[in-house]
Amino acid sequence: MDLDAFSVALAETLRPDQILSDPVERLVYESDGYLVEKRIPDLVVFPQSTAELSAVMRLAYEQQIPVVPRGAGTSLAGGCLPIDGGVTVCLSRMQQIREVNLLDRYAVVDAGVVNGRLNQHLVGTGLHFAPDPSSAGASTIGGNIATNAGGPHTLKYGVTSNHVLGIEVVLPDGRVFEFGGPQGFDSSWDLAGLFTGSEGTFGFCTRATVRLERNPQSWQTRLAIFDQLEDAVTVVSEIIGAGIIPAALELMDQGMLRAIEDRYQHGLPTDAGAVLIIEVDGPDCATSEEIARIDAICSAGACREIRKAETADERLALWKCRKQAFGAIGLLSTSFCTQDGVVPRTRLPELLNYVLEVAAKYELRIFNVFHAGDGNIHPIILFDERQPEQVQRVLDASEEILQRCLDFGGTVTGEHGIGIEKIDLMDRMFTPVDLQIFREVRGVFNAGAITGRGKLIPVLAAERSS
Repeated sequence: MDLDAFSVALAETLRPDQILSDPVERLVYESDGYLVEKRIPDLVVFPQSTAELSAVMRLAYEQQIPVVPRGAGTSLAGGCLPIDGGVTVCLSRMQQIREVNLLDRYAVVDAGVVNGRLNQHLVGTGLHFAPDPSSAGASTIGGNIATNAGGPHTLKYGVTSNHVLGIEVVLPDGRVFEFGGPQGFDSSWDLAGLFTGSEGTFGFCTRATVRLERNPQSWQTRLAIFDQLEDAVTVVSEIIGAGIIPAALELMDQGMLRAIEDRYQHGLPTDAGAVLIIEVDGPDCATSEEIARIDAICSAGACREIRKAETADERLALWKCRKQAFGAIGLLSTSFCTQDGVVPRTRLPELLNYVLEVAAKYELRIFNVFHAGDGNIHPIILFDERQPEQVQRVLDASEEILQRCLDFGGTVTGEHGIGIEKIDLMDRMFTPVDLQIFREVRGVFNAGAITGRGKLIPVLAAERSS
């Protein structure tokens, strides 16, 4: 690795304002939303076009410089962490919305377009981009594709891969390809689908063609309040068991309710054991029938109170409570780690009780807010990152929670990705043959493992020594 030669060549390719070399400026890029580990990159660069990124990657490939792709840095699994040093390549300046086709219902956007900005751009068109991670106000489309992000409405609308029609990519050696597009794929291979969720281990998505959904005719939104967490979880299974698929089915426990209320004063019931935010959407006749059935299930399931969002503003206020959950933690703790596991819905009560046992065992505060409809849990572990002993307890607690997800037939991630946080759990979830196939597929795109090194796929001893 010849970083000096790379830096000289880079200065001939990009403007000075596209390169950060000052240690203080680089400090901002030492981590993403995963605060347990931090590493400062040797350089940070900001290409503003596919051609510039291609040139940067050719230089990095020639000098064998490790490259870490980065969008807005909202990743929660260490995907943006430069564990081997090298260069962080940030696509946040690639921000053009290039086309919106209302008739065929798709948009073509650069990787750095913020998720929420695309939907703001679509206001008044009758269409929207369905993936809605809680970080949608900051996260980028390219980052959504890298991690196959989900969000509260995943239950009905699916994750990012369900809404990607095509992508333009820059591979680690600088070559540029297009996979798919508005008209579909040139072959039977869904390479855009394969690339989505690869967490930078295949290269960079620079542009995406995304499917747009029609806005529903109506919404029906509820806040169902329960004295006991177990009662709320039971109702979740009963709703799905009745054949109803809500647009969203979100749960917040008492600790989370108190955190949100202490900071934002939304009028949430802080004495409740848990609440469910339930939403159905579609034609008026369908939503009215579905919400009536859900109300009946809640009332029969020890629900203390059902609050109805009667207006659009009341609906938005309920969702604001949910979206502000993670921000509320900042008032309570210097640091927090958000876990991301999945279990069958019927195992949620057991898993949540286990999370409470883990919290007691490691003397940690853990709050819960998660996508209950698809069994995707997000225990939020509070700690002080300045205390190494606390950091270790967080790591141990996280591993035990995720192992229990596997024990229950689930997975160690639903939407945050593997990154570096869960890479040591991959060989518990997959066989050696599975992992070798993953490595071989990665090698098709990224033979030298220049990008995403040490992420997602466990490193073999031979790779460590190379």
